[in-house]
Amino acid sequence: MGKPEQILVIEPRNELRFKGPFLERTVTSYIKLTNPSNQKVYFKIKTTAPKRYCVRPNCGYLKPKEISQIAVTLQPFDFDPAEKNKHKFMVQALVAQDNDDEENPDMWKGIDPEQLMESKLKCVFENPVIKTLAFEAVKSEVTTDNGKNKGVGDFVKSSPKVPGETEEKLIKAAQEVNQLREEESALRQENLQLKEDLLQLRNALLVNEATLATKNFSSQNSSESSPPVTSILIAVVMVILGYVLGKMI
Repeated sequence: MGKPEQILVIEPRNELRFKGPFLERTVTSYIKLTNPSNQKVYFKIKTTAPKRYCVRPNCGYLKPKEISQIAVTLQPFDFDPAEKNKHKFMVQALVAQDNDDEENPDMWKGIDPEQLMESKLKCVFENPVIKTLAFEAVKSEVTTDNGKNKGVGDFVKSSPKVPGETEEKLIKAAQEVNQLREEESALRQENLQLKEDLLQLRNALLVNEATLATKNFSSQNSSESSPPVTSILIAVVMVILGYVLGKMI
């Protein structure tokens, strides 16, 4: 004998969506419970990640035809695409006994699990930042035959949907694009540094060449001016000797 069919009407039925970004603030989604029956129904909300969520109220009961709004608040965390389908919620329900006039929290104790009505909801994380990067990645890769970009809308209209293409692939592509941009930025910085080092080296070589040229010019001038000075000194000596010899004669 299987579990009884869920008596409560649960909205949403299958997925509980949370819209990011998630790093710096809490994000709240809601579960609407409706009791369409003429019986009192107890409910309890469970999750596979209790440390990540705050559920208010997480248990209670609904009177016949009563509606309750459950606030599910996701605490701030660093979004990991690999974790996006791992979190799940379960809504358990149990019909109260006929003589149950007041809330009885102990009624959950000792209950046969087969008597519980259970409905599961998986968590879906929508991160606008990742989607924007994915869109830019797709846009940058859509080109015409002559190399010019064409509109993404035209690409979507003219291209058939790739079988098995999912949001996870877009997220992965966006992350790769982001990584490539970071690597490109690092390469640009290295290129600028190399250019600056090359310019400094070139300036140092120019300074050395100028210094060597100046030294060679000075040396050449001194060597060229030596013979005239020597000749003048010899002439002066000859004049003096001639004058002295003239006096002696």
